[in-house]
Amino acid sequence: MFSAFDSQTWKRLAAAISCISIVGIGLSLVIPLLALRLEAAGFPAHTNGLHIAVTGVATLVGAPLTPWLARLLGIRVLLFSAIALGIAALMGFAFCADYQLWLAIRAAFGLSLTIIFVVSEYWISAAAPPAQRGMVLGLYATMLALGFAIGPALLSLTGADGLLPFFVAAGLIGAAAIPVALAGAAGAVKMEGPALPNLRAIFAAAPIALAAGLLYGAVETGLNGLLPVFGVRSGFPQTWATFQLTLVALGNVVFPIPIGLVADRLNKIWMLAFFALFGLAGALALPALAADPTIYAFALFFWGGLIGGLYPVGLAILAEKFQGARLGSANAAYIMMYSVGMMAGPPTLGLGLDLENPGGLFDALAALFLSYLALIVASSGPARAIWRWRRA
Repeated sequence: MFSAFDSQTWKRLAAAISCISIVGIGLSLVIPLLALRLEAAGFPAHTNGLHIAVTGVATLVGAPLTPWLARLLGIRVLLFSAIALGIAALMGFAFCADYQLWLAIRAAFGLSLTIIFVVSEYWISAAAPPAQRGMVLGLYATMLALGFAIGPALLSLTGADGLLPFFVAAGLIGAAAIPVALAGAAGAVKMEGPALPNLRAIFAAAPIALAAGLLYGAVETGLNGLLPVFGVRSGFPQTWATFQLTLVALGNVVFPIPIGLVADRLNKIWMLAFFALFGLAGALALPALAADPTIYAFALFFWGGLIGGLYPVGLAILAEKFQGARLGSANAAYIMMYSVGMMAGPPTLGLGLDLENPGGLFDALAALFLSYLALIVASSGPARAIWRWRRA
């Protein structure tokens, strides 16, 4: 299984995966932290969601520019710059009490994260041996999910008040520079691709894969920001409301490597369909299970773990379809679609939460999964076969 992994491959993968995983810890601490601060300040859930969506706007702007910046500066210098910007944004959150100014700070923070994710994911996809790409991306998803599990747990320890959680997050973001520095110039890869990705061509070649990124961006970002709010409105203690995110993230720690191994052998499109169907079933069932903490905890763990397969399997499809310069563009396009999900998901879920308190959050999630299933059926299933038959 690991015969294709030489020392240089290990070095590159270790640097990229470590960098993005450490960032994941800080990010998963910051998103619920800001959401809880806004909830405590009396903002409605849909406004809270709009605040979260600003990060998606920054991602939409930054993702297509990242390949150009990487060629101009080199990926290591670009990563160091993005990490420094992220730390500066966190200090802005810590010392600024004007929530309107937080919108601008969120934009800077979102740009920082966009650069880190686009560069790191390209680094991983380019360095992974083709025959083991699903497994490598599963390992990446596991390590990132481990970071996302640690972040809310740290928030439970630091609390949502005061400066300490912001300082902890800034320290973690800064630590992401260590593996990049240790990799050295020899461990880096050159990021190729045109200045702006040809979204039309990429989407035509892989619509279901790109839509998986959009769906997961909506679900993951919306859950990180609003699942604690759902917990608070359901009467959970704040610690348990936040710990829900750790349960979802722990599922993403356990499942991605097995999912990646399976994805190297099975039809990835139908795997995405299964994840979406499971996501739909879970969204319909979870509100009723919340009354029993033990059953609810196990359900969140399994549900979060399996729907987490959407992201690495979608990314693996792109790595199969695109190589070289086009892979850099496809990765940027994938992050852009994820960012569209970040923009659309939290306000949608927040509106659902406000319309039906608190179960509307999961009703909105169910609608998202159902829409994605409809796309798969239209693009790959009986509907497409009938369309081809009629055209023939």
